[in-house]
Amino acid sequence: MKKDFTPTLLDFGPVQIMLARHFGFCYGVENAIEIAFKVLEENPGKRIFLLSEMIHNPHVNRDLRERGVQFIMDTTGRQLLPWEEITGEDIVIIPAFGTTREIEAHLRRIGIEPEHYNTTCPFVERVWNKAASIGERDYTVIVHGKPGHEETRATFSHSQTHAPTLVIRDMGEAKTLAAFIRKERPDEEFYRLFKGQYSQDFDVSKDLDAIGVVNQTTMLAHETQSIADFLKAVMIARHGTHHAKDHFADTKDTLCYATNDNQNAILQILDEEADLALVVGGYNSSNTSHLVELCEKKMPTYFISSGEKLVDGGEILHWDSRLKAEVMTSGYLPSKEPLRIIITSGASCPDALVENVIRRLLSFYGLESKIGKMIASYS
Repeated sequence: MKKDFTPTLLDFGPVQIMLARHFGFCYGVENAIEIAFKVLEENPGKRIFLLSEMIHNPHVNRDLRERGVQFIMDTTGRQLLPWEEITGEDIVIIPAFGTTREIEAHLRRIGIEPEHYNTTCPFVERVWNKAASIGERDYTVIVHGKPGHEETRATFSHSQTHAPTLVIRDMGEAKTLAAFIRKERPDEEFYRLFKGQYSQDFDVSKDLDAIGVVNQTTMLAHETQSIADFLKAVMIARHGTHHAKDHFADTKDTLCYATNDNQNAILQILDEEADLALVVGGYNSSNTSHLVELCEKKMPTYFISSGEKLVDGGEILHWDSRLKAEVMTSGYLPSKEPLRIIITSGASCPDALVENVIRRLLSFYGLESKIGKMIASYS
């Protein structure tokens, strides 16, 4: 059945809020958080560690820290606590992004079974299974993802045990890769241009003869599809239509359903007239940053982590992805009535933060008393 992506209009008179039909927590995130808090409840007095951030949301991670959970690594894989401090008596939780096979092996060596407290999202595991499936059929796995992202590092690690694997971040790198597939550039350039993104013993002279594409589950769906279509066309041009299946594995989209729904909901809401968009989520959240990208193409867009970033009706503290820093912007709310604002959030953002943003906005217009009645009418 076709899903309904029609936005919800919350009409407060001078302010109209267009809420994306799909936003916020996905199954994988909810499941990971539920497991983490259940582990805390069932193991009083035990030392509990997380490999890295449970999800890319500062509020959830702060809550876990305040309850005594310690983080072993940061999101880039940098060690925060030495492995020597972890013993077989401790509990180590694997976050929703999953982890590498190398870390799984290390945990076993120190007496910890990684499967025991594993919150890896099933949609991430589906990507691993797809990569394994095409790898076992002698295709090289091309991963569309951000090379430094935790999920991509985990996918790369699992994939390379089955097949030569390469991570590409965007269409630009796909076009560079195509030049090596067509034998238009010398092989030695490949190892320089894709340094740190290919598996050990990757042989560019033969490992690009047959390929298949999977993705980091939080990438833009249309970008992954465009990359797959482009590389398939490159293979057809090189080997002919009749031999296409021998050189390109048709893989169904491996995007997370929630990421897909959130993106489709934003694409539909952007057909509506609006004055600005607010996207709520952790600044290091990949899927949230892609929602920002989609909105920015149509209107002024502000990426915020909570309602507190709305300093007042005149200033907003928001994330600038180009500067990689928070910036203060004045005059973000146009002086007009009705003012129409689009609001959405990423898959790792609690719904309470979205409500907090709405309440904060309404307070600037003396309308906060109306939200309770409005929520009741939609519940």
